[in-house]
Amino acid sequence: MDSNITLRQAKILGAIVEQYAEVASPVGSSLLAKAFGVSSATIRAEMALLEEAGYIHQPHTSAGRVPTDKGYRYYVNKVTDSDNPQQIQGRAERALSARVSGGGEAERTIRNAVDTIVELTHNLGIATIGKQLYMSGLSNLFGQPEFISGSQAKQVAILLDNLEPWLKEAAPNKPLNVYIGRENPIGRSAGCSLIISKFRSPFSDSSYIGVIGPTRQSYRDVMTLVRHAGEVLEEELHE
Repeated sequence: MDSNITLRQAKILGAIVEQYAEVASPVGSSLLAKAFGVSSATIRAEMALLEEAGYIHQPHTSAGRVPTDKGYRYYVNKVTDSDNPQQIQGRAERALSARVSGGGEAERTIRNAVDTIVELTHNLGIATIGKQLYMSGLSNLFGQPEFISGSQAKQVAILLDNLEPWLKEAAPNKPLNVYIGRENPIGRSAGCSLIISKFRSPFSDSSYIGVIGPTRQSYRDVMTLVRHAGEVLEEELHE
């Protein structure tokens, strides 16, 4: 973790990430002042320091702030570090478990998992099935406000075109992999985050399931769900 950021600044950054994910518009100091029980001036001073350090930025059209890729990375690392793998399953995880349990053909089970993730996250869902990449929810992705412009949509299309060969070549090895914005090895300018879980399937020991969405994500919820999807599929397909 970055020792240059104070605990209060970390909490303010977390609130900006979560609020921006919810409302898709820059987050102002007055909203945060109420949440933290301090003055707007105090929040503005902290936001100025966060902006100077590169964690947030101010779109020229707004008085509010939005997270940068660096800000999202700090938040995601903090979520990952504080995760309790034994946490009680939430409603979304239980819904996914119910949809993929009960046996059945492997390809259909994986597709069910992807379709469920799409319904629960409103993102684009992906999975590798054999030598193919299954995708569901394209309209969700291109319906996001970030991708209304044609140039941005083109960058997303480039990412999708190159995703399958990149997965085969890079073969990310962690149970959960999070690539934020410009961290994406492909489609760096797409303004997307790729969250994928590796699992063993009858098709490959390196199968993947996950989502692609705007960098404006509810990372904690989506990461938990994607990790759970990988765990449930591996268990279900290797009973």
